[in-house]
Amino acid sequence: MLEGLPPNGASHVLRLSTDERRARAVADIIVETFDPTETAAGAFEVDDGPVWTVEVYFADAPDEDEIRALIEVVADAETAARAEFSEIAKEDWVQKSLAGLEPVRAGRVLVHGSHDRERVRANDIGVEIEAALAFGTGHHGTTLGCLRALDRVLKRRRPRRVLDVGTGTGVLAIAAAKLLHQPVACGDIDPVAVETARANAVANNAGAYVRPVVAVGLRHEAIVGKYDLILANILAKPLRLLAPSIAAAAAPGAELVLSGLLARDVAGVLSAYRSQGFSLAERGDIDGWATLVLRRGGAR
Repeated sequence: MLEGLPPNGASHVLRLSTDERRARAVADIIVETFDPTETAAGAFEVDDGPVWTVEVYFADAPDEDEIRALIEVVADAETAARAEFSEIAKEDWVQKSLAGLEPVRAGRVLVHGSHDRERVRANDIGVEIEAALAFGTGHHGTTLGCLRALDRVLKRRRPRRVLDVGTGTGVLAIAAAKLLHQPVACGDIDPVAVETARANAVANNAGAYVRPVVAVGLRHEAIVGKYDLILANILAKPLRLLAPSIAAAAAPGAELVLSGLLARDVAGVLSAYRSQGFSLAERGDIDGWATLVLRRGGAR
C-alpha cells in the first residue's frame, strides 16, 4: 500500500489551511483520485488548535484547475481558492521528510530511517525504511494499523505460513519475517515496489526470508498455497475484488489483516469477506483509516 508521504522526486506541493473536516476531506479525495506513486496527501493539526493544514506532494506539475475543482466538490469554492501551489527543490523535501519523521513503534517492532538507527533498543525488532521511498514507512494509519494488528496476532499464535498481498516497501513482510524467523511470501503489482521491497529485505537482513514477486493479486506460482495469516494493506476496491482469491488461499483457522480502508469503506469490504465465510474479530482506526482482523466463521 502506497501511502501519504512525498513521492520519490516530488517536484510540486499544495498547501492549504482550513478546519479539520475540510482538511480530511481534501486529503481523502486526493488519495482516492490520483496514482499514489505520483501524488501523496496528508492532513495535520496545527498546535492543537482548530486550524488544520493539508499538504499534497506531486511528482510532476499538477493541473491546478483540476485540483481546485476537486477541493470545491468536497469543501467549497472559498477553500479551493485558498489552495497554494509551489515548486519545491528536490534536495530540500528529502531532508525535511527525514528530519520530521520519528521512529514508529508497534509492539516489538520499531520502524525507523537510517538517521535513527541508534534509537533501536536491544530487544526491538528494527525495520529500517527510508522516508524518501515515499511509501510503507509505518507513519501512515494503514501501515501502522497493520503492524499493531500483526503484533497482537503473533502474541496469540504462531502462523506457519504468512502472505503479504500488495507488499509495497515490504515493511509488513519484513516485520513478520523478523518476528517469526521464517519465510514470508509477498507480491505486488508494481515492479518498482517489488524491487524496493527486495532491497529493503536485504538491507534488513531478511533477504533469505522475504523474496517478493511481481504478481497481480495472488496470481504467481511463488505464492500459490494455503496461509495461516494473510496481510493485505491495499485499497477498498481491490480488497473487495480479491476476496474470493484471498479466501481460497486461507487455511482452516486463518486470520486476515486488511487495511487501506477509509471508515466509509469498511461495510463494503466486510460484506465481501462475510460472503466468503469470514467474520470481524478486531477493528482499529488511526487517523481516519481502518484496519480489520478477520477470522473464518461466526456471524459478527
